[in-house]
Amino acid sequence: MLTTREKHMRRTMRNRAKLRKTAEGKIRLSVARSGKNISAQVIDDEKGITLASASTLEKDVRKGLKSTSTVEAAAKVGKTVAERAKKAGVEDVVFDRGGYVFH
Repeated sequence: MLTTREKHMRRTMRNRAKLRKTAEGKIRLSVARSGKNISAQVIDDEKGITLASASTLEKDVRKGLKSTSTVEAAAKVGKTVAERAKKAGVEDVVFDRGGYVFH
């Protein structure tokens, strides 16, 4: 029997395998969420580096938020990571949902 963590890792790897086939070398936007925080990274897999990132753990992102796990917090993280990615010269990304379900 697989643990919850092992199931999550299988879903994550299955999703990334599909992304590699369809992304054609595009930059990947990876989102991670927990019960308390949300973080996002823009990753170049060919070079193996993170080009931009944002999280509700950062003071400038957290400023003005009532809670770090709300839709408002997610929107602020998204806006921040988008600004930082533009500065890094990234225009197009592929959304990597990891093992999470996003509707």
